[in-house]
Amino acid sequence: MSVQSVDRRIIRTKRRIREALAQLIEEKGFETITIRDLTERADINRGTFYLHYRDKFDLLEQCEYEIFQEIEDVAKGVNLEDLKNFNEKQKPLVYTVKLLEYIKDNATFMKAVLGPNGKVVFQIKLKEYIKLNVGKVFLKETKEENMKVPKEYLVSYLVSAHLGVIQEWLEKGLKEEPKEIALYIATISFMGPFEAGGFKK
Repeated sequence: MSVQSVDRRIIRTKRRIREALAQLIEEKGFETITIRDLTERADINRGTFYLHYRDKFDLLEQCEYEIFQEIEDVAKGVNLEDLKNFNEKQKPLVYTVKLLEYIKDNATFMKAVLGPNGKVVFQIKLKEYIKLNVGKVFLKETKEENMKVPKEYLVSYLVSAHLGVIQEWLEKGLKEEPKEIALYIATISFMGPFEAGGFKK
């Protein structure tokens, strides 16, 4: 068997295990999941599982790492010109659309870890990761003296608010397209919640 065939088989196996983990987190929460649960759901034997992971904690850690790496790749598409021109074009930010498309493509896992049965630690890590890798890109040209509130509070607000919208979208079953949700997020961010909610004209 060629190296390429072996690699593809490993990728498929790991994807099945990741999907099994996501389904089980949603059903029963991470803490109660056993290796037997994972292997039965992924339709693999224990030996195959242990070829790739030490235990369920190592599995979750590797899945988290992969998610963060993939989000970092998406973040490379951040374009400050999109931010500057939003009010003119009334279009969603390209970066946000790409991020939401990524989340939709990985909906089973993202819904599990960001849902009520997911680990709070992952959500905290995700917020911190986005603050460090996305927030600094959005605000790198911002001058402190022009800001109405301290930068760290602004970044925390934006990240928490955006994550809240994403969690609601996942919980509702991804009924809207990524572009539509991205436009909602951009509208609330640039207009503010009061104007976006129709309280201020």
